[in-house]
Amino acid sequence: MTVTRGLEGVVATTSSISSIIDDTLTYVGYDIDDLAENASFEEVIYLLWHRKLPTAAELDELKKQLAENAALPKEVLEHFKMYPIDKVHPMAAVRSAVSLLGLYDDEADVMEKESNYRKAIRLQAKMPAIVTAFARVRKGLEPIAPREDLNFAANFLYMLTGDEPDEVAVEAMNKALVLHADHELNASTFTARVCVATLSDVYSGVTAAIGALKGPLHGGANEAVMKMLTEIGTLENVAPAIRGKLANKEKIMGFGHRVYRLGDPRAKHLREMSKRLTELTGEPHWYEMSTKIEEIVTGEKNLPPNVDFYSASVYHSLGIDHDLFTPIFAVSRVSGWLAHILEQYDNNRLIRPRADYTGPGKQEYVAIEMR
Repeated sequence: MTVTRGLEGVVATTSSISSIIDDTLTYVGYDIDDLAENASFEEVIYLLWHRKLPTAAELDELKKQLAENAALPKEVLEHFKMYPIDKVHPMAAVRSAVSLLGLYDDEADVMEKESNYRKAIRLQAKMPAIVTAFARVRKGLEPIAPREDLNFAANFLYMLTGDEPDEVAVEAMNKALVLHADHELNASTFTARVCVATLSDVYSGVTAAIGALKGPLHGGANEAVMKMLTEIGTLENVAPAIRGKLANKEKIMGFGHRVYRLGDPRAKHLREMSKRLTELTGEPHWYEMSTKIEEIVTGEKNLPPNVDFYSASVYHSLGIDHDLFTPIFAVSRVSGWLAHILEQYDNNRLIRPRADYTGPGKQEYVAIEMR
């Protein structure tokens, strides 16, 4: 057997959902640049699930279904109030809430195709409510119900703050959601597919995926980026701080990617949004610090920024708590997880790789009194 650590370069399945070829990311053949500039997140959800862009009627129907299923069961809202608010990370709360949702879905264990699609709608619709409700409950505030007249991106910001967001904020959030929606066979998506390949249910698959996304080497990187920016503090401190980290061989979060050689094609879109938003909020130093860090790390280590790097200053400029950055990633990426889960069900085979054993051999049992 040939062992490949981290499964790097191993092709584990076929998929018609997204691709990364020659540093170009596509969703169902549509270049991410095209979608980031033109598509609504709702269109991207439909594209990932149906492998085509929706007609106006199909898009209206999807929006209607999402709106009708956006509210959380009261039991989940009450459950948030039982969490150790001062200790629990929002990603742990999101993971638990998604698992809990399965208890209140009469179709949770029904495996027919139509039932799984309905569960996908319900999960996609409820993810913003999970994140925003927990964010408010932990501050002693009441959750805010979604509005049917707002799109997905605007509704998320509205449910989080209680204020209707302006056009620039909605554009930034929509763009971030589109860019994070899917990314081929990344760690959380692979986790979801491994889980449901056992014919476990949709809620288990998404819960497993959230557990994988929680790690700082995956979705947690953007929170770590903002922590780094906050610790550095000023533009003048960037060069000595970053060069010190490089000299100490510390990992600079938000740089490099396993599958890109020339750079993450998503990063430039959030770089531009970071510039616009930090100027509007009167805090351009976050963008200036970020570009200085990019100049040093890319120049000295040939590591370009990935999508996490500039998403940090974008979300910060939208007034979002730093520990909510990864949950927002989940709000978007659940669209891709669900697409892959449905695809796995359609052509399922249990995912069961082998391991190259490196432990001792030819051992014999010794009675406990002789050990």
